[in-house]
Amino acid sequence: MNTVLVVNSGSSSVKYQLRDEDADRVLAAGVVERIGQPGGTACHTVHSAALAPESAAMPTVQDAAYRWDEPIADHAAGFALMLRAFAEAGPSLSEHPPVAVGHRVVHGGTRFVAPTRVDDEVLAEVEHLSALAPLHNPGAVQGIRAARAAFPDVPHVAVFDTAFHQSMPPEAYTYAIDRDVARAHGIRKYGFHGTSHQYVSQAAADFLGRPVAELRQIVLHLGNGASMTAIDAGRSVDTSMGLTPLEGLVMGTRSGDIDPAVVFHLARRGTPLDEIDDLLNHNSGLRGVAGVSDMRDIEARRAAGDADAALAFDVYVHRIRAYLGAYLAQLGGADVLSFTAGVGENSPVVRAAAVATLGFAGVELDAERNLRPGGGIRVISADTSAVTVLVVPTDEESEIARQAVRA
Repeated sequence: MNTVLVVNSGSSSVKYQLRDEDADRVLAAGVVERIGQPGGTACHTVHSAALAPESAAMPTVQDAAYRWDEPIADHAAGFALMLRAFAEAGPSLSEHPPVAVGHRVVHGGTRFVAPTRVDDEVLAEVEHLSALAPLHNPGAVQGIRAARAAFPDVPHVAVFDTAFHQSMPPEAYTYAIDRDVARAHGIRKYGFHGTSHQYVSQAAADFLGRPVAELRQIVLHLGNGASMTAIDAGRSVDTSMGLTPLEGLVMGTRSGDIDPAVVFHLARRGTPLDEIDDLLNHNSGLRGVAGVSDMRDIEARRAAGDADAALAFDVYVHRIRAYLGAYLAQLGGADVLSFTAGVGENSPVVRAAAVATLGFAGVELDAERNLRPGGGIRVISADTSAVTVLVVPTDEESEIARQAVRA
């Protein structure tokens, strides 16, 4: 069994999956939360694939879930608890030893443009890049250190959210500011969610039975964090997030695009920079306009006549349409639009509103298909639509595992 452990370390959490890459299935998954905080917890689910071998005579085996509640001092303690979960609940890591550990790292700057085996030099550079991703890279560094201590004899591979977008041309990633300032401080568009955009664009091509090199695609990754990418022949040519994940679409708690002078205005009126940072990243977006950050709550309140929720929904959709128009222009049209992530996969209302004005570009949604629930990749456009519109469930862990094995 070709087993890979996928790790996504945040500032106070570690999410993980143990995957059988030969069969493309998850054996176990879990999350260790509230690291370094009161009330630490760990949840571990052993999937049915690991509980019993596949057999036509075998009755259906259900997933088994486990939970531990105890203080978790740091990421090393978090990894120790993860190892304990595997030892106590399974599957046994001695019976399914990982051949590699794949790590999600948010920011790779311009240096890391492909999956990279981690050594001390690479880890130091990832830590240095924390200046560009202070909310994300420090947790990844701590997680990698803990994982290398826990699994010292297998390769550790960093897979960067920014890597897929390094194919953008200079006119797409350059900000029109003083070039010396930009170079000195690494100020440019990097883009994020690259692992998801790469997975979804390839999955869409495979589903349609067409080479990715033939397709002009727009992928809409709409979750609590949201981004869009224009993809030509499998290469990112523009994306909505920028130097940080704050730029671009309206998100659950992030403002997305905003006049930079808003920051100067608030600062001159006495608001500290840390408070402005917190405002734009944690108390803006849907939450800022409507008081709630979950699109399900927005839709429910909008349907009940809540004016703030209705405005938040309209602002959210307006920004999506603006980027769709821009990317249709950049690509010269599109062959495929794919919706993914929590909102994109589960909100037919958002999907319908997002493409409602795109008839001029050959986009025609099938209302019944759009409303029909279902798992897996599915077509929601009409048979007469010149552009195929898909719902494609993202699987970043699968993509990270695939890249880790190849690195």
